[in-house]
Amino acid sequence: MADHLLLIVRLAGRRVALPAAEVEGVVELDGITPTPKAAAHVAGLSALRSRVLTVIDGLAALEFGRSPVDGLAEAIVVISGGHPYALLVEAVEDVVEINRAATPVRGRVGAGWDRVAAGMVEVEGSLLLLVDPHLLIAGPTAQAA
Repeated sequence: MADHLLLIVRLAGRRVALPAAEVEGVVELDGITPTPKAAAHVAGLSALRSRVLTVIDGLAALEFGRSPVDGLAEAIVVISGGHPYALLVEAVEDVVEINRAATPVRGRVGAGWDRVAAGMVEVEGSLLLLVDPHLLIAGPTAQAA
C-alpha cells in the first residue's frame, strides 16, 4: 500500500489531518480585506505573491464563530475549482507520512465536523479526523444547497 502524506493542523482547538496533496502551501497572511456581501465563512481577500486569494475562515466554515485576525494569520493554500483559497487555521503542526489509508468515520464526530470529515487516520498513536479542505471552502451553506 502506498504511503500517504498528511498535514497536521489545529482548527477549532482540535488536531486534524488534511491530505498534503491537496495543500499548495502554508503561508502567513499579512492583512485581510473584508468583502461585503460574501458568504459568512469568507473572511475576505488577501494578496500573496502577485495573486489574490479568497480567505476562508476555518472556524466560520464549521459554524464555530469567527477567527481572530489581528496581525499575521496562519493559513494553508488550497486550489479548489481552479481558484486559489487561503484557509485560516490556528496552527500548522507537522507533515507526517502514514502507511495506511483512512478508515471510515463511524458515527457522529460533532457539529460542524460531520460535514467535512473524510475519515479517521492514526498518527503517532493518536486517532485524528481527516478533513476534506474543499468541503471547508464550500462552507456550511453548501450542504443545504
